[in-house]
Amino acid sequence: MEKVKHQQSNNNKSDESITSLTQLVEALKSAPVEQYISISNKLDLSQDDVLSYASWSDESYTRNCLELNDKFELILLCWEPGQITPIHDHGGEECWVYFVNSQFQEIIYEKEGDNLTKSSKAIVTHGDISYMSDFMGVHSLQNIGKNRGFSLHLYAKPITSCNVFNDDLDQFELVEMNYDTQIELTN
Repeated sequence: MEKVKHQQSNNNKSDESITSLTQLVEALKSAPVEQYISISNKLDLSQDDVLSYASWSDESYTRNCLELNDKFELILLCWEPGQITPIHDHGGEECWVYFVNSQFQEIIYEKEGDNLTKSSKAIVTHGDISYMSDFMGVHSLQNIGKNRGFSLHLYAKPITSCNVFNDDLDQFELVEMNYDTQIELTN
């Protein structure tokens, strides 16, 4: 299986590094979508930077909205070891994921109707960035690390619903998105 191309962490972060969520939101508010990847590449966040926004569940990863506006949506996902997303699309929007800590597996599937074929698999860790868009297929993420994990998800425009694969019915269903917590980092 071919490995997904991910941006690897940059150990030579410059003075332009983004070291807080507030800095990130301000940069995103003033930038066009085309600059989101370059902004993501400047991220230098640790578990301590996101911990105060975390919520946890033994049943599923949690979705914690940090910023929601007409231009983008920024969500912190909090994962217990072993938790996994169902296979899903992104409602037609682009998605960048910054992996704050732990170790994750991303599997991308080609989708023809409700038929799925694994097309790639990647292991990502702290500082890695993943990109996903519906033209690439659908995917799932799983915290395969031994500890709690954090991933920061940036969507170009908010996603109110997406197609989620229902394993019991062996088909996709349109699902309304919701949050476990919602705060505003900036006014």
